[in-house]
Amino acid sequence: MHKQNRRRFLRNMAALPAAWMANKVLITGVFPSSLEGANHHRSAMKKSSYRPGYIDMHESGELKVRSEILFEKMRRCTLCPRDCETDRLSGQRGDCNANGDLEVSSISAHFGEEEELVGRNGSGTVFFTNCSLLCVFCINYDVSQLGHGQKYNILQLANMMLALQKNGCHNINVVTPTHYIPHILMALDRAVPDGLHIPLVYNTSGWEKIDILALLDGIVDVYLSDFKYADAEAADTYSPGAKSYPELTQKALLEMHRQVGTAKPDPDTGLINKGLMIRHLVMPENVIRSDKVIKWVASNLPKDTYINIMSQYTPMFKAHDYPEISRRITRSEYNEVVRIAREEGLTNLRQQMR
Repeated sequence: MHKQNRRRFLRNMAALPAAWMANKVLITGVFPSSLEGANHHRSAMKKSSYRPGYIDMHESGELKVRSEILFEKMRRCTLCPRDCETDRLSGQRGDCNANGDLEVSSISAHFGEEEELVGRNGSGTVFFTNCSLLCVFCINYDVSQLGHGQKYNILQLANMMLALQKNGCHNINVVTPTHYIPHILMALDRAVPDGLHIPLVYNTSGWEKIDILALLDGIVDVYLSDFKYADAEAADTYSPGAKSYPELTQKALLEMHRQVGTAKPDPDTGLINKGLMIRHLVMPENVIRSDKVIKWVASNLPKDTYINIMSQYTPMFKAHDYPEISRRITRSEYNEVVRIAREEGLTNLRQQMR
């Protein structure tokens, strides 16, 4: 299956039109070549009996309650660890560059994610604009830091989710969601009565607050989390202001695992519907201390924790201002991280460079 580079994917998506008719989203050019083809794929796969937790949360009214609690936090925003206390609801932009408006850069059936999320028909990704981590090497900096995207309302986001499901996507994958958690939960609450029933994937940098994650307990099905840095000084250098990244991400990963457990493929479909999946991007000169990342996972989470060791680091944005990260990684640098993971007894590895 062809996998797109994420930056190329976002550029292509930026050129695609999104048409709205009678509050129903029409998404052009982002799904399999024909609806007939998507229907063929759906019929070829066994159906999962998995029921996402957010459905029960909606039916009990808890989903609405939590979305309102989170929404109020934007009055003095404390959704992310920056705790900038900006009144985003008045139109001010916080440290993440987001205000109270929902901004989305693209929506698509995406085939560049982990294969256990992609399946035959793709992962239903919603790429949100802006980001709290502010990495100097971000490959998607035009979206995450330059604010490229469009404004949408809650009903439109709900209809986006339903359209992704209708076209065969196996999950709703919210990418860089932290600063838009209230909007996401409100959209889920609107979409469930219209039949939304596929798993919710929370695709995060990993730099999350425990009290915010607690409000997602029972709502998120899959946590797809980065673990970028095990060194606080490196975190502060390459994600300015994020010196707390290693400490908070470790706590966050433990909480994510407590909520959803270890990711296991569905025996009928091969897809992951629930669990913690970790990504780690190997960088030059081991500046982020990949060895410590791996050893922490091996010591604090089950040995069969899903971990994707990624090799695609590309110096982008401001990376060339930092000579030590101004190149791609070598094969030996990547292989050393894999060696450590195996030596530490991790058994559920995904490799990209062999």
